[in-house]
Amino acid sequence: MVIFVTILIPTAMPLILSCQGKSPQLGTGCFIAENATLIGELTCGDQCSFWFQSVVRADVNRITMGNRVNVQDGAIIHCTYEKAATVIGDDVSIGHRAIIHGCTIHDRVLVGMGSIIMDGAEVHSDSIIAAGAVVLEGTIIESGSVYAGVPARKVKDITKELLADQVSRIAKNYIFYSDWFR
Repeated sequence: MVIFVTILIPTAMPLILSCQGKSPQLGTGCFIAENATLIGELTCGDQCSFWFQSVVRADVNRITMGNRVNVQDGAIIHCTYEKAATVIGDDVSIGHRAIIHGCTIHDRVLVGMGSIIMDGAEVHSDSIIAAGAVVLEGTIIESGSVYAGVPARKVKDITKELLADQVSRIAKNYIFYSDWFR
């Protein structure tokens, strides 16, 4: 006879820290995984999600995020001291292990897994940064485009179908997924 035992392990709490007198400010309906880290002058809108092992470190400059932003597992968002804040618009998906650093990402953008976006770069709305792409410092990503490679270059225009199937669907799905953990 086989006996199954359920073991309940106490859950940890996310690490949410003040820095230099500034604390993260979160909108309504946000999900923060138990091992996510949020530090300093972070402001985010409603229905954002911070997944397992994600780090949002607004210790040396501010990080501002819109509504419905998902920061997936292992992603890192940071900025540069006295030089480059990080600004992220609405309906942005930041893929697993991506690095976002001191840049601006406008609305409805998919940042692929393992990609890197550097200081001063600007990613315009309705765009995709492919998995593993490296967007160099100061690069301007055209609206409605897919960028890939190292360094990232435009590879095609985004279609309405791709925008709906990838960018919009993923942003909506992460709101749905976060409900599983509430």
